Order: sequence, then C-alpha cells, then structure tokens
Amino acid sequence: MINLAVRDVAHGIGRYVATAVGLGLLIGVTLTMGGVYRGMSDDARAFLRATGADVWVVQQHTLGPFAEASTLHDDAWRSIRGLPGVAAVGNATFLTTQVRYGERWVRVMVLGFEPGRPGEPGYLVDGRPVTRSHYEAVADVQTGFRLGERVRIRRNEYTVVGLTRRMVSQAGDPMMFIPLRDAQEAQFLKDNEAIVNDRARLAANPRVNRPGVPGVLEAVGELQTSNRSVNAVLVRVAPGADPAEVAANIKRWKRLQAFTSTEMEEILVGTLIERSARQIGLFLAILALVSVAIVAFIIYTMTLGKLKEIAVLKLIGTRNRTIAAMILQEALGLGVIGFLIGRISATLWGPLFPRHVLLLVEDSARGFGVTMVACVLASLVGIRMALRVDPAEAIGG
Repeated sequence: MINLAVRDVAHGIGRYVATAVGLGLLIGVTLTMGGVYRGMSDDARAFLRATGADVWVVQQHTLGPFAEASTLHDDAWRSIRGLPGVAAVGNATFLTTQVRYGERWVRVMVLGFEPGRPGEPGYLVDGRPVTRSHYEAVADVQTGFRLGERVRIRRNEYTVVGLTRRMVSQAGDPMMFIPLRDAQEAQFLKDNEAIVNDRARLAANPRVNRPGVPGVLEAVGELQTSNRSVNAVLVRVAPGADPAEVAANIKRWKRLQAFTSTEMEEILVGTLIERSARQIGLFLAILALVSVAIVAFIIYTMTLGKLKEIAVLKLIGTRNRTIAAMILQEALGLGVIGFLIGRISATLWGPLFPRHVLLLVEDSARGFGVTMVACVLASLVGIRMALRVDPAEAIGG
C-alpha cells in the first residue's frame, strides 16, 4: 500500500527538511533553557554537599549567607560543639569579589574555611590541600588559574596550591578556598586609609580619649580593627544522629538559626532560583507556542499547495481518515526529525554556555512528548482544511 505522506514529503523534500531543521534549532534552544535551570539547581546542591555540612548555623532570624546577611562571632562554634549529636564544627565566611589575574579580572566566590573541618573542599583534581594558615588557596578549574600561580584577593596575594571541580556558587561563579583568617581580613577589615581616619575620629572623641584614663582609646581602636566575625558555622553530625534534631537543639538553646542541608537546598533552589525558574518557565511556554505556530503554518502551506490533489483523492474514493492520517504523519515526522536535531544541537552547544547546562533524560522525554502533542495540535489546521475540500474541485479546476 502506498504511503501518501511519504510520497508527498518526497515531492517537496527540500522545504520539509528545512522546516525540520528550523524547528529542531528552536527545540534545541528550549531544551537548553531547561538545562540551564537544571544546572543552576545542580550547582547549588553540589556546593552544599561538597562542604560536608549536615547543619548550617546562621544568624538568628535570617535565611543564611546566600539569601541575606548573616554574621556570627567566630567563637560560637565552641558552645555548638558540646551539643549532643555534633561530631565536628567549622566556621565559614563567604565573599563574592573580583580577583586580579594577570591583565584580567575574574569574579569568584571566596570561601574561608578551617582545614580539617566542615567547609574545606570535598576533593581535589590536582595539587594538594591548603596546609598553611595564610596565603594559600584552592581554586575551581573554571577560574582558569593554574597550580603555582599567584592571584590577588583584596590586599594580599595567594598561591594556588590545589584545583577542584564543580565548586561554584548559586550564581555560577567559580569558588576559591582560602584560610579562615585571611577570608575574615578580606571581608571585614577596612582599608588602611579608613583605619587611620577612624583612629583620628576616636582620638578626637572626648568620651573615648579621656584624660587620665589610659588604655581606653587603644582598646576601642583594637575592637574596631579586629576580625572576629563569620557568616556561618557548619556542623557535621555524629553517625546515627538526626540532623533535624540537632538543628532544633541549636535553635532552642543557642538562640541561633539552624538549617539542615535539605532545608538549605530548599532555600537556595526555592528562594534564590525561584525568579529565574519563573522566567525560564515563561520563556519555555513562549517557545512551545512558537513551535506550534511554526508547525501549523508549514502544515497549512503544504496542505494549501495540494488542495487539488486532495480533491482528486476524494474523487477516486479515498477516505477522509486516510487523508487526515497523511497530514498527521507529516506533522509527526516534522516533530521527530526536529526533536532529534534539537537534542543533538543542545548537546553540542551546551558546553559553550558560561553556566552549567544539565540535560536530563527525563526532561528530554518530556520535551519529546510535548513536541508530539504540539505537532498533533498543529496538524488539526491542515486536516480541517483538507476535509473541507470539495471533490468537484478536481474537475472544475
């Protein structure tokens, strides 16, 4: 039995293939946008898991250092360490800054950590861990830094001694890990001119610089220039302990906010990435409507160009169901070819994007289903036109 759809496509193969390629590129963009969202969520989860923290302790009434400002005293870990179920604790600071590298600037998130405690890089792909208390760093390979190179963070230079991979912030910036004391200085210490000006203001303040009361001015000045703050305390629970119970104890007894790693993931994905998710979702909906419009238009023009042939088919007794199946098969063929081209295109250009693009099999399956449904809906325009053709037009034309 002759397949009418195959014969019709073969008759206009050039236009059909060109349409399939255009549709495929559009589907590729759609899959890539979905992959960008998946990559954003995966980046946030990968970083949280790599820190090795089961509980995040932050300033009371805040959502943590990624959602809003959080400041704790760096000795808060001592009281947390003695709670039941706590195996290890570590201070951490987070600072997003521009790092001078040769003749260019690289935007990175700097994480200050304490070696051997939660917060240090989970693994290295090259080099060694940080062993000195100052001026050594581990960087993500995405920064472009190489082992042994020196990079400047604020006023100090650091030697890159190790490289890690897939350690990025929720904004997609590659991360650098430096000793906690260095990170505190970079984040909280003022520049030299500001320190000199503050000392002059204190010396001119009679309530601080009192005659006959030595030591007050020096003590206040030391407090203003000391670095005793961190953004979070990372807690690793003991085997068998419940992170949620440990977090509840910290909130109850220490007057601090505590989140389990699962709750912190929800904050990162549900709060910080929510607006991006909405934008991407709206963009995907627009692309889906455009795809339906493109397929409907091409099926309409293909049907319009063969109305006389359809009239002849009806005249010789071809059933409406056969004619409708021909148009539906052409539309589905466009969808299948376009989806294959789109999936291959997304795989090829995905690594070129500055953000991580994660193409999941289940997302591709959903995309294929949506494409097929869109093609079926688009074919209804051509089917409706074909079924309304009068067989007499084959004679009258």
